[in-house]
Amino acid sequence: MSTPPPTSPSDPPRLLRHLYDAAVARAHPAVVLPAHLPDPPKGRTVVVGAGKATGAMARALDAAWPPGKPLRGTVITRYGHVPPHAPDPASTQTPPERITILQAAHPVPDEAGLRATQAMLAELQGLTADDLVIALISGGGSALLTLPMPGWTLQDEQDLHRQLLRCGASITEMNTVRRHLSAIKGGRLASLCGPAPMLTLAISDVPGDRLEDIASGPTVPDPTTCADALSVIDRHGLTLPAHVIARLQRCELETLKPDDVLFQQHSARLIATPQDMLAAAAQAARDAGYGAHILSDRMEGEARDVGRVHAALALQVARHQQPFKRPCVLLSGGETSVTLDAPAQKHGSGGRCSELMLSAALALQGQPHVWMLAADTDGIDGMSNAAGALIGPDTLPRAQALGLDAKAMLQAHDSGRFFEALNDQVLTGPTFTNVNDFRAMLIM
Repeated sequence: MSTPPPTSPSDPPRLLRHLYDAAVARAHPAVVLPAHLPDPPKGRTVVVGAGKATGAMARALDAAWPPGKPLRGTVITRYGHVPPHAPDPASTQTPPERITILQAAHPVPDEAGLRATQAMLAELQGLTADDLVIALISGGGSALLTLPMPGWTLQDEQDLHRQLLRCGASITEMNTVRRHLSAIKGGRLASLCGPAPMLTLAISDVPGDRLEDIASGPTVPDPTTCADALSVIDRHGLTLPAHVIARLQRCELETLKPDDVLFQQHSARLIATPQDMLAAAAQAARDAGYGAHILSDRMEGEARDVGRVHAALALQVARHQQPFKRPCVLLSGGETSVTLDAPAQKHGSGGRCSELMLSAALALQGQPHVWMLAADTDGIDGMSNAAGALIGPDTLPRAQALGLDAKAMLQAHDSGRFFEALNDQVLTGPTFTNVNDFRAMLIM
């Protein structure tokens, strides 16, 4: 639930959290999904899909679908991301679910994800041209949809995901590789629907809102090639079995392309995007009496570098009132990367949002009248329990008083422990949506 805006400018952290809550609320499946549902088909409607928001998407679809029309399906979400049932004031009974929600691991696949994917595919048996498949796709589906290609094991896929998470690759680069090394991504799920048409409803968590990058595009065509995947593998020094590299070199693992006739009867819609959530936050800031400016919905790069850039923009406004007049709020979205350059056991805790915030705090050096928040809209920053973190003019002095070395902790990727000690983490729990990272800078 969104917190009310502060009644005075004396509580910047509360205002920033209010803007985050407004952004997340705008992208909740219960809000955005019903308007995109088609009319029921002549035959059956089967629902499949995966992602951190997909459990909530399934609940929203089930609630909005006509009670007398056939509906069934199976979707996969991350552990702990199944939303509670909305209370029915007319009944004390929980209505039976027509769509099964299974749970699996993220960001590294697990055995439960493999079993859940197989159970989901079983729903697609016996489809006819009179039926309809609705695919519910959101960020996180790359790990949750787990179906290794022949000659590739679950352990191989787990190792690939770990390498991709450590190497600093962008989400586009990651998914280019993952699409080509999967039996279900890169349009391959769509190919299993037989004669039935498919409608994909997607919540975007990727810069640029490219459908092929949301959950590695299981239901849409892929414009990238095996050569593109090999280029990413070489650029980031990924280690793969020789036989897999050879198959990529021979173009044996090519994905489905935009000119494939399969997609003539399939369609896809974006039902929530990073730009949508930024627009909602901007309106909330204006309603609270502040100028609001959206910098970009697709900022990428190394988290600590993007943190320094955000600090530089805030300093320009704070010191010179350029390019915007104070007081104002600057907003951005996107997905940064964190390159881990040491063994995993030597890393601290945290994620890309908290690392961005620690880098920004160091660059600001206690600049008066500047506060920032960065948090993942799914409520989970990396593998931490926090969504992100807040900083203000007193961040570094309070850290020093606690004996925390901000520079050393940034170098050790230990931003989570840093902000936990300051009690400056953004704690939300799962939000049941996922439209990428949210960042807000308040300059008074």
